[in-house]
Amino acid sequence: MTARLDHRNPLVFDTHELGRRPGALQRLTRTVDAPKDFGVQGVVGVPEGAPVELELRLESVMEGVLVTGTARAQAEGECVRCLEPLQLDVEADFQEMFSYPDADDRGRVHAEPGDDAEDDEDRLFLEDGLFDLEPVLRDAVVLALPMQPVCQEDCPGLCSECGARLADDPDHHHDAVDIRWAALKGLAGSLGDGEKDEMSGAEAEAGVDEKQEK
Repeated sequence: MTARLDHRNPLVFDTHELGRRPGALQRLTRTVDAPKDFGVQGVVGVPEGAPVELELRLESVMEGVLVTGTARAQAEGECVRCLEPLQLDVEADFQEMFSYPDADDRGRVHAEPGDDAEDDEDRLFLEDGLFDLEPVLRDAVVLALPMQPVCQEDCPGLCSECGARLADDPDHHHDAVDIRWAALKGLAGSLGDGEKDEMSGAEAEAGVDEKQEK
């Protein structure tokens, strides 16, 4: 079988040292660059090229290689409450079976004869002893990231009236005005303007009368 995976890819691992010996173990540590779109787009994620620390345990079993591991990285995003940029540490645990292409010939038992095709769609296979960890790692990291990241648990967010960041000014507030009082105030202002106009008119008439008497 011709390998399609590139062994030079840092997320591609070689299992030849296990030698298909059930029970054989191999422990690996590796720091890799985060691939593109490594997170929840537009919300939070590990920037492309950022370091991702991997600790892996490879175990040979009858059907293939069981990979158990932990990934650690630093994610970046935006607080959903105050919209400020944030950074957070992410740790993702994962476990996945990478099957030998001929696993069925080695005694794998199916519950029903027609289950093979459906099962194969969900299974990951070794290719000439190599496996690609990226899809498994991507799923694990995405599940470990918060869907609604916040800069701090008690972030008060933004003022609903002016958009000010409340954490910067804990005493920030706006005086509440009852719309009924506001309407009465406006009415009083209109009445006051009307009285002023009447007084001005009366004063003008009085001035005319004084001139006529003279």
